[in-house]
Amino acid sequence: MNSFIIDSTLFKDQVGTEEMRAVFSDEQMMQNWLDSWAALAEAEAEVGIVPKEAAEVIRAHAHYEEMDFDAVRKQMKVVDHPLMAQIEEFTRVCGPKAGGWIHWGATTQDIMDTGVVLSLKKAYDIILRDARVLLKEALEKAKIYRNLPMAGRTHGQHAVPITMGYKFAIWADEFGRSLERLTEGKDRFLMGQLSGAAGSLASLGDQGLEVQKRFCRILGLAQPTITWHVERDGYGELASDLAILAGTIGKIGNEIINLERTEIGEIEESDAKGRIGSSTMPQKRNPMTCENMVANVRVIQNDASLALQAMIQEHERDMTFWQSEWVYLPEMCILLAGTMDMMKRVFLSMVIHEDRVKENLYSTHGLIMAERCMLELGKTLGRLTAHDILHSACTIAFKEKRPLETVLLEDKRVTDKLSRKEIEELLKPENYLGSCGAMVDRVAEKWKDAVK
Repeated sequence: MNSFIIDSTLFKDQVGTEEMRAVFSDEQMMQNWLDSWAALAEAEAEVGIVPKEAAEVIRAHAHYEEMDFDAVRKQMKVVDHPLMAQIEEFTRVCGPKAGGWIHWGATTQDIMDTGVVLSLKKAYDIILRDARVLLKEALEKAKIYRNLPMAGRTHGQHAVPITMGYKFAIWADEFGRSLERLTEGKDRFLMGQLSGAAGSLASLGDQGLEVQKRFCRILGLAQPTITWHVERDGYGELASDLAILAGTIGKIGNEIINLERTEIGEIEESDAKGRIGSSTMPQKRNPMTCENMVANVRVIQNDASLALQAMIQEHERDMTFWQSEWVYLPEMCILLAGTMDMMKRVFLSMVIHEDRVKENLYSTHGLIMAERCMLELGKTLGRLTAHDILHSACTIAFKEKRPLETVLLEDKRVTDKLSRKEIEELLKPENYLGSCGAMVDRVAEKWKDAVK
């Protein structure tokens, strides 16, 4: 039995996706190292450091299938080094003549960092793709429910009316900004690493920067301005961006959990046949997917703090925090992929119970419209006086369980200024939706190109 839930045969599909797990598999990481060595040899061959024939052999054998994984694993225990066993095995595969040029002028961190970045590049594409899908789904829901009035809530209590579409548009806008952040930051965290022992590139003489440029070009990565062996703000930015994106999903999941409460019942994450909410209570319709999402998000956001801590590095190399990146970055990406997949499924299967939305909107018998009445009265009585009148009327209506309209019609201070018909109109929620619809349209317009 595997105790690590990401790799668990039973639970792995509830916290991640097969696609993202493959990105951080042993096979893929081995391939990343081989690709890095092949790119290095090719770049050095282009400037005359490595014989062209050697670079061709290195490239021809840069396939993880040719590597003896068991031999590498056993040798790693002996040498107690993250890369020497792989270098020895790849040298064996390529033969002594070409193998002697493997890893020329590089240091371990160059290859390890570049290997991680190559996986992150694949993960980045998956995350961007899925973030666009989530943005598209949220925008579509915002348009569908643009004009559906519902109770807006602050501090867990009814506040003033909003529309369901407005709520979805807020979520969509957050997804859009996450896409924007990730897109803008790409060249700051998807950089190749080639700088040599202490970052000076002395091992490659005056050709160091040119080799670095060609190395990054071959791998499709940005070239850094300066060595980032101990410059880890790029990962700090990436981890923060991933945690923010996850936070949006966590917020949506938590909101659906609350709106699915028995007492509210406005949204249901799914009514699919075969779903079971409880092993003992047959009536339960638990928001299990949303609960899984929120749990994943908490781990992702906690992992992001490691990225910020890892920015504090010593001298020109510090392995104490460097190795933590091999743990938290894959975990963040795998958990985020699983969370995004769950969010997509919820968007596609969720049920909006419009009857309950309307029922809840009118459940306070006019109290939700108190602000509008206050502002109208305030035009003639002043805001503070109007507030006192409405506060008193709302207290009576709440305690005596009477409609606000009835209480207002009993107050001469109100009826001297407002007719019965005017009060009736003031208490209609659909007449007090402000700019909800216009803001939905603005969000849709702003992000329309991002989902093409």
